[in-house]
Amino acid sequence: MGNTLIKNGLLVDTEWTRHSDIFISGSKIGRIAPSIDPATLPEDTSVVYADGLCVLPGIIDAHTHYHLVSRGTVTADSFEEGSKLASYGGVTTVVDFADDGKGMALIDSFHSRRKEMRPMAIDYALHQGVYRYRGDIRKELESIKRAGVGALKIFTTYRDVGYLVDDRDELKAIFQAAKELGLMVCVHAEDDRIITEIAASWNGGHRPIDHASLRPSEAEAAAVMYVGGIARELDMPVYIVHLSSRKGLEAVRSLRADGVKVIVETTPHYLFLDSSLLERPDGPLYVMTPPLRTKDDNEALQEALVNGEIQVVATDHCSFTRSQKLESSDCRTIYPGIPGTEEMLPLLHTFGLAGGSLSLQQIVNLVSTGPAKCFGLYPEKGSLLEGTDADIVLFDPAASWTISGDTVHTAAGYSAYDGMEVTGKVLMTYLRGRLVMGDGIYLGIPGDGRFMRAHRC
Repeated sequence: MGNTLIKNGLLVDTEWTRHSDIFISGSKIGRIAPSIDPATLPEDTSVVYADGLCVLPGIIDAHTHYHLVSRGTVTADSFEEGSKLASYGGVTTVVDFADDGKGMALIDSFHSRRKEMRPMAIDYALHQGVYRYRGDIRKELESIKRAGVGALKIFTTYRDVGYLVDDRDELKAIFQAAKELGLMVCVHAEDDRIITEIAASWNGGHRPIDHASLRPSEAEAAAVMYVGGIARELDMPVYIVHLSSRKGLEAVRSLRADGVKVIVETTPHYLFLDSSLLERPDGPLYVMTPPLRTKDDNEALQEALVNGEIQVVATDHCSFTRSQKLESSDCRTIYPGIPGTEEMLPLLHTFGLAGGSLSLQQIVNLVSTGPAKCFGLYPEKGSLLEGTDADIVLFDPAASWTISGDTVHTAAGYSAYDGMEVTGKVLMTYLRGRLVMGDGIYLGIPGDGRFMRAHRC
């Protein structure tokens, strides 16, 4: 692997913003200095001039579902395609999920998913789903921790498909074991009882717009309080994935006021899209779970983002093709999920520019440094520090473009943000010192991605 000198860029991380040169020595950041003379470097060093560009640590999408087999089909973006679209968005690491396979030990589920992900061309970590209690749960969790897993994924809904640990004592035992082992517990928070009761008494239809009523924000808030209560009893943190509503946010605030450490993740679609999209003829394209909420919910989450109440922005990228999404107009059978990894950085940057509400440093913390620290990947990932992986993004903060299915690279063939004008574009993405996307050309190598072991204490 050769060496690269990036000159005259504006380096942006969570520590400071400064004009500096950065020398990539093989796969690592070798040196950072105000000015580095190319004549002092090895002869094989290539020089990239980054005048007018920002140099960012590689973006981490901390919530993806690439090549997800669900409901008798598979999502549009394979691991190869997911790696490609991620590279165009400056994403060098994703955190995906291993299901809790029926009749399988957790370690076997983990190894199965890791084997599936070998075609990745960017780096990846894994959360481990835990959908049932075992009497030897601590031993099972020990095995996945040794294998490099740093976080669990818990559901408070989906009893019908076997994801829900319904017994509170059993769920608390899982939390307790996770605390003892230093594993983060991540929760999909929707109260199954509320959702089931609404469905049983529902007299309305099942159009896409009805999805928002069938899975209301009250269910999210109740589930947040439920798992937060367990975290409070055990004096441990809890991580809420894809927070979608004002009521959910108010539940988080209540728990924090009571001393509970709640780490909150939200997504671009809950920040910038609302339920009116579900009323369009192509409404099925915008069905995901939890459902899109109101503009008031958007504004509440945006305010929380600016105020520092949200620690991570991720995408929950779960893409189906347009034809897959439009196979049904019944919200119970529409394939849930949208693409989004590629669009995340420019959407946040555009929001930040509007009124100067969010600095690029804050954005880097939300989509790179923050998730790296949460999931035990820092400082190898999420930093611009000498000696760490040279995951580096050259970002043009002034580039204006319009998001559409023609400008993004998901195999879904559409973007949920179609027609949005954004400012800021990734020009080059380096993974461990190797250019994987440059000037619109994808250079990723399937199989070149590495599994990143979490090193949570």
